[in-house]
Amino acid sequence: MAGHDSGGWVNPCPAAGESKMFLVGLSGGIASGKSTVVAVFRELGCAVIDADVIARQVVRPHFLAYQQIVHYFGTEILLESGEINREALGNVIFSHPEKRQVLNSITHPEIQKEMLKQIFKYFVLGYRYVILDIPLLFETNKLTKFMKHTILVYCDPQTQLSRLMKRNRLSQSEAEARIASQLPLDEKRKLATHVIDNSGDWESTRRHVLKLHGQLEDSLEFLLVRLAAVMAFTGIGGAVYFLLRHFVS
Repeated sequence: MAGHDSGGWVNPCPAAGESKMFLVGLSGGIASGKSTVVAVFRELGCAVIDADVIARQVVRPHFLAYQQIVHYFGTEILLESGEINREALGNVIFSHPEKRQVLNSITHPEIQKEMLKQIFKYFVLGYRYVILDIPLLFETNKLTKFMKHTILVYCDPQTQLSRLMKRNRLSQSEAEARIASQLPLDEKRKLATHVIDNSGDWESTRRHVLKLHGQLEDSLEFLLVRLAAVMAFTGIGGAVYFLLRHFVS
């Protein structure tokens, strides 16, 4: 990987006027240990936008996505409380790819709108970079062009399988089916700018994250330059439209 190790923690939230913020896409595979890596980045004070958390928020009762999901999938995917039973819905879409596409077409626009709001918040606060934690970053491939860097949290296939079986209490065939529903980690590895191998112990993973953090801190900006150029030609209102049009598309 390009760059160099900074040798220590660097404040990711610079003083006003020093902000040169860019976006970093982070993804992994089921049971690859992405949450472990995210926890280390958070420990360093990095801004992390979790698409999974937002995805749970936008499907709460009374939200637009919730209404559309219930209309299409029926009330059988609801809990007694009226909330969506994520496990039941997950079982439906894992066995019916066309229904997964429908679900994505409902939720993705709402998720992207909320992510855009949070990106703008961190931009205003002056963060050096913002990590977008997106499980299907490489599968959809729609947002990678807006990332200066992409990170894949990787682990070897056997480790991934055993972790998933243990974590979700699945049989080997069930776990293999879940893994097969995603793009293989070895394929994602070819698409990522950086790879964090999480096959080993926690300390090894943590050292890798610390080194990568130093490299990202030393990276050149690109988002601010794009925003400045747009604002110069179209004004503030046009810049807001630019954000909405390009980050949500």
